[in-house]
Amino acid sequence: MIHHSLEQKLQAAGSAVKMARNSQLGPTRLKVPSEFSNWLDEQMAWRKTAALFDLTHHMTDLSIAGPDAIRLFSDLGVNTFANFQVNKAKQFVCCNPDGYVIGDGILFFLDKNEISLLGLPWAHNWVQYHAESGRYNVTVQRDEPTIPDSTGKRKLYRFQVQGPNAPEVLNKASGGPLPEIKFFNIGELKIVGRKVRALRHGMSSAPGLELFGPWDEMEEIRTAIIEAGSEFGLRQVGLRAYITSTLESGWIPTPVPAIFTGDGLNAYREWLPGNGFEANCSLGGSFYSEDITNYYVTPHELGYGPFVKFDHDFVGRTALEAMRDKPMRRKVTLAWNVDDVLAAMRTLFEPGNAAKYIELPFSDYAMWHFDKVLKDGRIVGLSTHSGYSYNERSMLSLGMLDADVTIGDEVTLIWGEEGGGSSRPRVERHVQTEIRAVVSRCPYSEVARTSYAQGWRTKAAVA
Repeated sequence: MIHHSLEQKLQAAGSAVKMARNSQLGPTRLKVPSEFSNWLDEQMAWRKTAALFDLTHHMTDLSIAGPDAIRLFSDLGVNTFANFQVNKAKQFVCCNPDGYVIGDGILFFLDKNEISLLGLPWAHNWVQYHAESGRYNVTVQRDEPTIPDSTGKRKLYRFQVQGPNAPEVLNKASGGPLPEIKFFNIGELKIVGRKVRALRHGMSSAPGLELFGPWDEMEEIRTAIIEAGSEFGLRQVGLRAYITSTLESGWIPTPVPAIFTGDGLNAYREWLPGNGFEANCSLGGSFYSEDITNYYVTPHELGYGPFVKFDHDFVGRTALEAMRDKPMRRKVTLAWNVDDVLAAMRTLFEPGNAAKYIELPFSDYAMWHFDKVLKDGRIVGLSTHSGYSYNERSMLSLGMLDADVTIGDEVTLIWGEEGGGSSRPRVERHVQTEIRAVVSRCPYSEVARTSYAQGWRTKAAVA
């Protein structure tokens, strides 16, 4: 049956949980190769030498232009926009009226009255809906991700060069010296005579610049970076390593968008298509609730608490103000017990039902992956986004745990789904297993916590 809107599909499924838990969506297909060399060396490159990430293909780019662009984002975002100006960027977070996160992304203030939102589409759809249905003097343009067999062009290429040798690579590629670009500011440099815009930030816990420019110049710029990086240990990073980078830096990329409930969001769900991301993403893991709101998260649980500023009116403000003095879960890293991980893997070589396959380096088997975390037999939070870091020699996952769970505590993660697993194609028959984990800081990487900002300044000065 064809469902013309998300709301129609929800009604037919009976609930958001049933719809997502039984989604038949398979692995995401992207245009970036899974590996250029091997994922272990590619992971080490952003820590030891330099890494080139191709960010061109997998994110939605929503361009909002017009005199009301700032007002639109300010009305929807928890962030302050008091000092936002051209050639600056910020991580945008938007919530539903109850204060639960719909999505996030990076805002690029590219020109007067022109702002671009880059990331996964949950936030983009929310912004576009309000741009079209509200009284905003703006125009909207979308640039969608490319799939492997796509022959079309995108508006821009996007590369990121990261790692301790990134300044030397970019200094050589541009003919140096590199311009001074402050954190989350946008500057310019030239590579092979082409103007390249550059955002200063770090994605995988190491210093770096995100470079972007016209699509037709993409291969010319890529070639120049690769040639410049040959003497500095630069490696191109494929999809398998790229998707694990946030385990070290601590960003949770795929929260469940809090849009599936509430009469006030009916019109939005009718606006969303029945074949879109929200209607087809899969929900998995050992945590199971028939109530989709139990999967919703607040900005504070995602580590975005410092972004919330009550200097403006925005959707969800009243609810978030009411939450301020209440205990909330906090974001942590869970370092999995090696013996328990190996014991789960060993069941693949033994008779009987095996534990859920732990795939390396990235282990999630649903777009929205939630495992329950126990301490002293009670649920104390959720684990999401799991995988292996060769840099840390550890299985890691990003979690949201109760405030009374402290760094250094041992908890138990339940790996695998109830009843032998759901009907999704990526879920084989299996048995649940317990994996101990140590509650650790987030970001987990010492580089991300202490040294990457200073490291970039030092390298740039030397270059």
